Amino acid sequence: MFRKLIYRLYENYRNPSLKADFHFLIESDRWSLPQLQNYQISACRELLFFAAAYSPYYKQQFQKSGFSPETFHSLEDLKKLPITDKKTLTEHNKQLQAVYPFKKTIYSKTSGSTGEILSFYRDEAWESFHLASIFRGLSWYGISRWDKSAVLSGSDPGQKTQLKIQILDFIRNQFRLSSYNKRTTDKFIGHLNKAVSIQGYSSMIYELACMCNRKNNSSFPKLKLVKGTSDMIFDSYREEIKKAFGKPIISEYGAAETGIIAFECPEGNMHINMEGVIIEESDGEIIVTNLHSRSFPIIRYRLGDYIRLAPEGYKCPCGRQHPVLLELQGRVGGVICGKTNRFPSVILNFAFKEIMSKYNRIFSYQGIQKEKSRLTIRIAEAENPGDREIIKRVFEHYLKDDVILEILFSQDLRPTQGKRNYFISEI
Repeated sequence: MFRKLIYRLYENYRNPSLKADFHFLIESDRWSLPQLQNYQISACRELLFFAAAYSPYYKQQFQKSGFSPETFHSLEDLKKLPITDKKTLTEHNKQLQAVYPFKKTIYSKTSGSTGEILSFYRDEAWESFHLASIFRGLSWYGISRWDKSAVLSGSDPGQKTQLKIQILDFIRNQFRLSSYNKRTTDKFIGHLNKAVSIQGYSSMIYELACMCNRKNNSSFPKLKLVKGTSDMIFDSYREEIKKAFGKPIISEYGAAETGIIAFECPEGNMHINMEGVIIEESDGEIIVTNLHSRSFPIIRYRLGDYIRLAPEGYKCPCGRQHPVLLELQGRVGGVICGKTNRFPSVILNFAFKEIMSKYNRIFSYQGIQKEKSRLTIRIAEAENPGDREIIKRVFEHYLKDDVILEILFSQDLRPTQGKRNYFISEI
């Protein structure tokens, strides 16, 4: 009760809209698909009217394209507007920010994993809905937002921010691992028996699982959930994490600018957060409209990921009507340069999926290209007989003889900070 009281007091101060948002999401969790779609249309209409009135950029864009929010009646009408991307949001940053007297705004920025850091201000209602979406997902696993959680963060904070983070961790009833040396890692593992959830970068959870398995430490009596965020959950992670923690790793998909896009239910399906976002698929790429992004409108935003949606009419056994995201297939934009051709880097994902399905071999991998027509594939696992031949055979199908492969086994793929990129080009 003490922890709950502290958390509630903090929540009422920082995110006064959160409690109502959370209760709304619990109610809408069992809405029919038509109810969810009607909500999206209504919320999007409000966002478009707000953007037209208070965002100088969108006011100008609407005038240029001859678009009026009054003509918006269905989700198809949204396609009359141009697609934006991170470059648009960085170049027109000040013009995008709404000129409106919000009571409270919170500074936010993206991780910069794509090479571009986007900074902006989220109004309190936007941030509260974002958090409420996460907490609804946690509630599917019987977890309250004040329950004790273990967090694996991307980088070691500087001394100036460390005290602030420690205070916030105490208020939020969480403890974190951000400095990955033996002393701090051993201490963190020692506290895991108190955690109800483990949350953080998927690659770091995998490394933690490997450490626990090496120590033969598997006593986590309170643990209900292991949740991976920010980077891809590779197939090679799953067995190691289940062995260490006795729970499968589940996925939360989103971004700072888009909010929570999808959350995995206990049946193993990632449900689109329809109350928070509108999702379009364009040539395999995800296009996102954030329905609550008043202070910095995110409308038809190309996030930069390849996705695969479930067919229309697919029904999840959990009973939720929210459409299902079957697979996050990788980042858009990375290019493998061959002698004469260029290949999308998502080929790495396709190739290793094929290796898993055809040959029952699962690898943790990273592709690095430092010069044209040569690709180094780094594999975390030790080499077994036949592995090299299998990888070469499958990659020849995708890259033909246009790229020379160098395959390295027993590689340390841990990132020095932040998420792990599955492809790095230095060309």
